[in-house]
Amino acid sequence: MKIFQQKSRIQKFEDVRQFVEEYQLGKDDFILASKSIYERYFAPLSLEAHVVYKSQYGKGEPTDAMVDGLMEDFAKTQCKRIVAIGGGAVIDMAKILVLEGTYKTEDIFLRKVPLKKARPLIAVPTTCGAGSEVSNVSIAELTNLHTKLGLAVDEIYADEAVLIPELLRELPYSFFATSAIDAFIHAIESYVSPKANLYTEMFSMKAMEMIVGGFRKMAEHGKEYRMELLDEFLTASNLAGIAFGNAGTGAVHAMSYPLSGVYHVTHGEANYQFLVAVFETYQQLNPDGKIRQLNHFLGGLLGCDESLAYQELEKLLDVIIARRQLREYGMKEGEIEEFAKSVEKSQTRLLNQSYVKFSWQQMAEIYRRLY
Repeated sequence: MKIFQQKSRIQKFEDVRQFVEEYQLGKDDFILASKSIYERYFAPLSLEAHVVYKSQYGKGEPTDAMVDGLMEDFAKTQCKRIVAIGGGAVIDMAKILVLEGTYKTEDIFLRKVPLKKARPLIAVPTTCGAGSEVSNVSIAELTNLHTKLGLAVDEIYADEAVLIPELLRELPYSFFATSAIDAFIHAIESYVSPKANLYTEMFSMKAMEMIVGGFRKMAEHGKEYRMELLDEFLTASNLAGIAFGNAGTGAVHAMSYPLSGVYHVTHGEANYQFLVAVFETYQQLNPDGKIRQLNHFLGGLLGCDESLAYQELEKLLDVIIARRQLREYGMKEGEIEEFAKSVEKSQTRLLNQSYVKFSWQQMAEIYRRLY
């Protein structure tokens, strides 16, 4: 029985020039990038690669239409290698380009077509949240279904994961905060996943330790102190990515998808809304399982009694960035049961990886509480 794998080679560079020279980026490379990052850090190096920007295909999180457009443009080139430079959305879109054939994105995500890897991928994250550079997951909104869906197959692992902390300097504070919280969610959800084991737990625990430690320093010294912690947060995100790439995420992610799909809330921010409420519900439903170990560990990180772990976690995260009520995004009270039922129907993979598998009624109660 397979218990752990890490397929992506991980490298770290002090600056962009070192990375470009090491990998000899050139005319055979197809680069999908965040425009602002590329223009500031890569354009001065005058690369001969074929470069496109995520913004050419649409705003916000990936949709199947955006990925379809990207695949059409890639098919017109003779490029042999894919390079993704950006946040999780950029890397998730680029992952689909490694697959053989010219299929519709919806058919790929619904696994209606064969999935075979045809070309290598280099992933360079510019946020500290997604961990997509080391996971086998790509997430996109399927517009016909009005929800996000994750594709989790080994064929889309990046071959190379490249960490360059200086690229996080351009990240606005709100995106930094929600990205780092998203990385924490990857770590905490994978820790209590039924698929977790000793190997994945090591990565989960170290990621949680680094992120909580960083947040506590920011709470003490101010949000600008994050600039002293970029390497730590990028590394923690990578560790969390390895953990959830093996053990998976759960109900926090599952419940966030309708909010993102309908109201276009960014992935990290949407996940943040459900973190504490989901884990408090886990605690109520099954207090004697693995969550007891988690509570003890969190209590140590937060310097509190384990019975207060989620209260103290919520207080700390609220200092980093305030959580909003679901109605503030435009969600309507009448959508509570609709969202819960849609999650039960479309997010089976994530619900099966949850510490407790929620019914739609239990999820509706959480939506109602957060509304």
